[in-house]
Amino acid sequence: MKTITKIIATSAAVVALFFTTNANAQSRNLGIGLNVGAGTTTGYGLVVGGDIRYQFNVDKQLSIPVTAGYNNFSIKDSYGGGSFGIIPVKVGAKYFFNDSGAGAYGLAELGAGFGTNKGSGTSFVYSPAIGYAWSNGLDLAAKYEGYSNNGSIGFAGIRLAYGFSL
Repeated sequence: MKTITKIIATSAAVVALFFTTNANAQSRNLGIGLNVGAGTTTGYGLVVGGDIRYQFNVDKQLSIPVTAGYNNFSIKDSYGGGSFGIIPVKVGAKYFFNDSGAGAYGLAELGAGFGTNKGSGTSFVYSPAIGYAWSNGLDLAAKYEGYSNNGSIGFAGIRLAYGFSL
């Protein structure tokens, strides 16, 4: 897939996030996050990235998040060094374990990851997480994110985010 196609697809997803309306205007439905983790596949080291997430609230306990971002995987020197990037675009389900719309939650997302290096292609993305969202907008989650495309890579890490209302 050409780089321009990847940029257009990601841009379209981000624009859709900003122009979507939600029936529950009081909720914090837009979040910006920082992802930091360690590669779980031999040869990969530190993974750093960021994302933007919009949540369509079904009720106080369940939402449908749509997430787009960028993750940079470093390659260990003993495996040639360098790095490569992936643009994940995901949709999922987020369930709060109480009915307040804050507190502990579980999250599962699926989608596509667009490699930014020449010849890297598109991967299937899966990402389970558990986290805690405070009513002031802070959100901290432990997550795994896997990419599958003629082999698999992934990382285990944390996502620290801040959510706000549109």
